[in-house]
Amino acid sequence: MIVTHSSLKYIYNFDRTFHVHPMKFKFSCILISLLIGANLFAQEWHTDFSEASNLARKQNRPIILVFQGSDWCAPCIKLDREIWSSDEFKAYARDHFVMLKADFPKKSKNALPREQEEHNEQLAERYNTQGYFPYVVVLDDNGEVMGSTGYKKVSPSEYIEILESFIK
Repeated sequence: MIVTHSSLKYIYNFDRTFHVHPMKFKFSCILISLLIGANLFAQEWHTDFSEASNLARKQNRPIILVFQGSDWCAPCIKLDREIWSSDEFKAYARDHFVMLKADFPKKSKNALPREQEEHNEQLAERYNTQGYFPYVVVLDDNGEVMGSTGYKKVSPSEYIEILESFIK
């Protein structure tokens, strides 16, 4: 017996089990595959310095600390769209960097928890005393500055080269 409910077709067996229509099953499999594939290129951003530092030590990688104003700073938004969100950068960063974000949003709807605001302010006091946005600091696993940069109108591969030039 086929039962139609909310335009979804189910096959009802008399042993009281439901089976999804074969087309729905295929669609579900495709959707799950896409979601898993998207996760492979997801950027892993840390927001805690201690966590990032421990991970950097364990993996022997530098920390890329990004100071940004995600909802008000135009160059920050461009850096995110053009570099951080690119598949090329995400694939490279996954194997070479520990990404640490210190965000300073201004809109109340994007407000961070007070504890995170304080943590970001402490990072800014130590690494961004001039208050530049965006400001990208390359740190070793002990938190020592190796170099810094900001927004540059370059390709993801060129930006990777800039970051790598700071690493000794």
